[in-house]
Formats: sequence, structure tokens, C-alpha cells
Amino acid sequence: MCAIEVEPPRGRSTETRPVVATERLLLRAPVMADAPAVAELANDPGVARMTTSMPYPYGLADARDWLGKAERADPRDEAVFAIEHRQFGFIGMLVFDEPAAGRMELGYWIGRPFWGRGYATEAASAALGWARAEWRRNVVWAGHFADNRASGQVLCKAGFLYTGDVVARPCAARGGEAVPTRMMVWLA
Repeated sequence: MCAIEVEPPRGRSTETRPVVATERLLLRAPVMADAPAVAELANDPGVARMTTSMPYPYGLADARDWLGKAERADPRDEAVFAIEHRQFGFIGMLVFDEPAAGRMELGYWIGRPFWGRGYATEAASAALGWARAEWRRNVVWAGHFADNRASGQVLCKAGFLYTGDVVARPCAARGGEAVPTRMMVWLA
């Protein structure tokens, strides 16, 4: 894994966006050209129902709106990565954001055709290494819906530990239903 800086996207002349490379993956800034792939993979109830903010159904307009927000994110305190497989192209997204002051959280999703191949663990591990090296973060939080054991396994393999806390978080794809969420923490 290595972190490198790349040229800034158009309209962002004073900053750069990170790129993190692994053996199979490239974590890079999402671009509007990703919209069709985002819409195709996110328009799956099995994907959307395991995220807090992704609606279902999920269309091209949703993808474009989300990518526009990602483009406007301040890279000093929020990182948005498209997960690109070196052979298959775009396979998912990974985000660091700060929903509460001083509490950086990791979130991600992977398209169903790419489940069970270790890509989520590889992406999360690489991103955590980047957050530690570039942002000097030594604590990152995450949570997974209690009915999403696979995500819990991914986070454990990436080095997260369960805190014992279970909080209710809304899920847009479940009609705003509050879903029990098992909280985890990563300590560098």
C-alpha cells in the first residue's frame, strides 16, 4: 500500500486528492463518470439496506447528486474514495466523515458481484493506513447494522474492535427505520 498525491480535479486548484493503491485495488477520488457504475451497483436492495443514507431504488440522478456532494467535500476533514479494482473497474465506495465533532467514522459499500472476495477488507485496511499516515488519526469509529454480520467480519479483519455499544441508526432504504447498529473502534 502506498499513498500518493494526484492532480486536483477541475475547479480545485489549491488542493490535491489522495490515491491509495493496494495489490488489487485503487482508492481514488470519485468522478462524475462513475455515476453509471455507482447507480448500477447501488440499485440493489441488498446493498442499500445495509447503509444509512442510500435510498432504494437508486438511480442515475441519485448517483450524480451523491458524486456532486463528494466532489464538494473538504479533503482536510472528509475523504471520499471510489474503490476501483484494477481489472473490473469501479466496485464500491469508502468514506471517512465526522458526524460528531472529534469522532471520525469509516463507512463503505461494495457492489454485490464483488462480495466475498476480500475487497472490502483490503480497501478498509488500506484506507485506515492512509488515515493514520496522512491525517495522523489513531482512532476511527465504524458501525454495522446488527443484521449485517459480513460487514462486522470485514471490520474485524481490518482491525476494528467491538465497543459493546448498540445504537439505533436510520436507514433510508428501509423507509427511515431505526436499525440497531453495533459500534466498533479502530486504534492505531
